Amino acid sequence: MSPLLLVIIFVVASLLGYKIISAVPSLLHTPLMSGMNALSGVTILGALLATAAALSTGSQILGYLAIILAMVNVAGGFCVTGRMLKMFQHKEDRND
Repeated sequence: MSPLLLVIIFVVASLLGYKIISAVPSLLHTPLMSGMNALSGVTILGALLATAAALSTGSQILGYLAIILAMVNVAGGFCVTGRMLKMFQHKEDRND
């Protein structure tokens, strides 16, 4: 694929994602974020496969960086989801 086509796909996907997320009501943000954590797991698998298939050192470094960033995204997403779900528990049920 040509680099220009990849940039066009990235820009269109970014604009479409922004449009879809901005239309989501605020009550649905926590469940949506939990679902996106599962999709970030798929991103980790893709980064692992791409890194394993990389031939050059530069591609391997970018693959490692993609794995690290995807893991930070998953861990941060689960932390934020856990904190938001604690807000809906009764005070005597919380383990702070």
